[in-house]
Amino acid sequence: MRLLILGPQGAGKGTQAQLLSAELGIPHISTGDLFRAHLGEETELGKQVRVYLDAGSLVPDEITNEMVRERLQEPDTAAGFLLDGFPRTNGQADVLDGILRVLGVALDAVVELAVGREVVVGRMLARGRSDDTEEAIRNRLELYTAETAPLLDRYRSIVRTVDGVGEVDEVGARVLAALPPAQR
Repeated sequence: MRLLILGPQGAGKGTQAQLLSAELGIPHISTGDLFRAHLGEETELGKQVRVYLDAGSLVPDEITNEMVRERLQEPDTAAGFLLDGFPRTNGQADVLDGILRVLGVALDAVVELAVGREVVVGRMLARGRSDDTEEAIRNRLELYTAETAPLLDRYRSIVRTVDGVGEVDEVGARVLAALPPAQR
């Protein structure tokens, strides 16, 4: 099964992606993990990422796109994968569409974790991280609304919206139940 998980920061995507990956036996592919792996292995792409991170800049789409392209060509993705954190924009979705076309596959479903704004703000403030000020959180939510939420329209025919509020196992059961029957 080939999945994409979407939702605002703090919706529980990473947690649910790990559970889904284990349950379905497919790799969880997170852009954050890809960055860390390339940095740790000091690959050419990792060296490029380091330049941007050291400057306090965002990593350009071209580098992120190439990391995802390489990762989706690895043998363990042949039976499926779960993308978390990519694509974040329509431009990245165009690249993903091209990668999938070359591989001769398509996404089976897009899981949207629906969580209200105030719930997300509360969750993120509770983490107690120094970069999680209420203003910063609300700014990131606005960025999600402007850049990533439009992907839901793009993938509308395969979006499975799941209530992301509740205990981790409850939400996980809802996600599994929302997947296309032939894919579970």
